[in-house]
This record gives sequence, structure tokens and C-alpha cells, in this order.
Amino acid sequence: MADVAVDDRPLTFEDLIAWFDKGAKPESEWRVGAEHEKFVFRLGTHEPVPYEGPAGIKALLEGLKRYGWQGVYEGETIIGLERGKANVSLEPGGQFELSGAPLETMHDICAETGDHLNEVKAVADELGLGFLGLGFTPNWRRDQIPVMPKGRYKIMREYMPKVGKLGLDMMFRTCTVQANLDFGSEADMVAKFRTSLALQPIGTALFANSPFVEGKPSGFLTKRANIWTDTDADRTGMLDFVFKDGFGYETYANYLLDVPMYFAKRNDQYVDLSGKSFRKFMAGELPEMPGDRATIKDFADHSTTAFPEVRLKQYLEMRGSDSGPWGRLCALPALWTGIFYDSQALAAAWDLCKDWPLEDHERLRADVSRLGLKATIGGRTVKDIATDMVAIAKSGLKNRNRLNGGLIDETGYLAELEEICDSGMTPADRLLELYNGPWNGDVSKVFETHAY
Repeated sequence: MADVAVDDRPLTFEDLIAWFDKGAKPESEWRVGAEHEKFVFRLGTHEPVPYEGPAGIKALLEGLKRYGWQGVYEGETIIGLERGKANVSLEPGGQFELSGAPLETMHDICAETGDHLNEVKAVADELGLGFLGLGFTPNWRRDQIPVMPKGRYKIMREYMPKVGKLGLDMMFRTCTVQANLDFGSEADMVAKFRTSLALQPIGTALFANSPFVEGKPSGFLTKRANIWTDTDADRTGMLDFVFKDGFGYETYANYLLDVPMYFAKRNDQYVDLSGKSFRKFMAGELPEMPGDRATIKDFADHSTTAFPEVRLKQYLEMRGSDSGPWGRLCALPALWTGIFYDSQALAAAWDLCKDWPLEDHERLRADVSRLGLKATIGGRTVKDIATDMVAIAKSGLKNRNRLNGGLIDETGYLAELEEICDSGMTPADRLLELYNGPWNGDVSKVFETHAY
């Protein structure tokens, strides 16, 4: 979902508050944006794919232009694609991401996702490439993965090892599915932020789909979620302040001002400001940027460099889940839309988690990465909470009553999550069953059985 337009004048703290507030929309204008990432691999060898070469990532981007996508460039280097309000972008290790347009219904989102997967598959087949939807690379080492030629990633790559042990793994070896949703006012944002942040680990468990590292079980059901616990404490986590009295735009703006910078962009070039203070940038006090003060565009860019489990921009981003197959790519936005866009569902979802002790939020986030639906909080299992959460989302979608051409509502997109709740088996548990059974310990089988 595209942010509201920004300008380039120097800014004040009041401008930051106004920027968030511009995102508030009347309910009639609420939309949903879906994003997902996937690994690109060579058919046959299952190797990661470099940017250059006749069958590389660049060729894949160029090939998609036949479907009306326009190139996005850094200098003369194509780094992404745009079509209407949707875009395709590259993550640091060549993970291929669709950031969908803001759409009205889950029917629209699942159709958009399907169209994209069909387009990329058509081009990839010609190049001998395939796509895999898991949360973490099942068998690639980090040093095997090619680096994409994007300026901000060079800065991040050099900074990450200074602030955490697993940041480079996050950059090069993870894939996620995400949903972006609107709010109607500051108070509505607060209610949705608190509810979704507390429940984000429940979603993490439902979508857990990355049990392998370098060809073997890792001890985690979602290695991707574990990676985020030691990436960069200054910009990740469960944000205790969201649950405290007085939380609002101002609190979150102050949080972002205290998140160390990565970069500023000037004349289409990235200036390395890693570890620097955005407050000093606002005041024009960065020696690396003499005479230059931050603009609202810089703040908008900076807001994308914080990585909490739920992120506020001019909408709210649900960031806690592993990537997966087509059906679960549709289920993630359906889950959060059912909760967010029906007032009764939002209140019921808050009732699930409102009494959880603040200190338990981070514990639960860590526990679900290992235990999945077997983790506990507030005297209940995550399986039971997830069952209630999915039922609440289903009631919200039913109340929305957004029908497709066949007069079918959106609740069907939750069917796979209902099956996960009923069985108590996460997608990662299913993968481990295959590994210990028919696959005979050969993780490479996942490229044959779980590719798009």
C-alpha cells in the first residue's frame, strides 16, 4: 500500500504527527494490501540465483515487462517493477517480493496473488527457475547466496553485524507474508496496534513454516521468527510502550526518532548514515550532511527501517508470519481483515489478550518460534487462543459480507488456518513429518513438493 505523498521541506516534530494522521481514513475507504516474498532457485540443482546472467534475477525482472510492468531503477540498474499501485521488489538475497495494490476484498487480493504467481511462473519456466514459499532457506548457507545491487542493502549489510548476530541471516535467508491495513483515527490505530501486536505471536505460530537450516531440523518451527530475536534490538520486538497509557502518534514518532538511522537518499544516491541520530538530522547537525536537514520524505524512508512485529506508517503492517503456499498467502490478510474491519471482532480479539502481562509478550514471541501451537500464555495454549482468533476473524469476515461473483463471502480464505487449529499441527510440523518419513532426511525434496 503506497504511503500518502510526501514533500521535501525541512520538518518539525509536529510534521511527523501530521504525517501519521494523514493515513487515517473513513471506513468506506479502508483497503488491504498484501505482500509476500519467495525464494528463487534453479530448477534441477536447487541453487540460489544471481542477479546477472541470461537466467538471473535481472532477466526475470525484464521478462515480466511483457505483462505491463514498468522498470524501477537505481541509476541504470533495474531493481524492481511497478504496475498501477502494485510493485515487485528484491530483497537482499534475491527474494522476490510482490507488494500488492490496496484492494477492497480478499477475493481481489487472492486474484492479484494468483495472477502474479502465474506471471512469474511463466517467465521463470523459460529461464529454468522456480519459486519456494518458506520462512527460511531450507539448505542454503549464507555465503552461497548472491547479493542484489541495491544501495540501501550495502549499508545494512555492513551495519547489521555491529548490532546483532543474526541480522545478515534476516536479510539473505528469510521470507515473510504481510498484510497492511488502515485505521480511521488515532484512537482506532491504538486499538488495532495493541490488539494485533499482542496477537502477532499467535499468527507467527499459525504460519510457522521454516523448521530447517542448512539441510537439517533447526530445533525451531519458525527459524525466521527466531532470527528476528537477535537482529537489532533498537528496531525490533514487541514495543512495550504500545500497551501503556497515552500511546499514540507522538509516542511512536519519538520511538522512530530514537531508532538509529541507516541512510538518507540524495540525488538518487544512498548516503551511509548508519547508527546516526535522526534527531540530529532534523536539526541539521550531522557532519556527514553539512547544511542539510531532514525532510518529511527522509522521515518516511526512515520509518521503513524499523522492524517491530507490527509497524506503523500511514497504515499498520502485520509482520510476524512465515511465507508459504498460495492458500496461506491469501489467509494472512483474511485473518487480520476479519479482526480489524469489524468492530465486534476487534473488541473480541482484544478480550483474548488484554490481560496478558506485559513481560509475557516477548517470552511468547520467543516460545512460539520453538513450540508453535504448544506454547502457552495466560494459562492457555496458543492452539486454543489461535482457534478463538480464527473464529473471531471468521465472524468479522461474515459480518463484512463481501461477496464474489458467485455470491461467496471471504470466510473460505481461513479454511487452511481452521485445519491447522483443528489438528494442532503447524505447517512446520507437517514438513518435519515429511523429513522424518517419506523424504528420508533429504530436505531438498521440499523444492519438488512445495514449490509454486
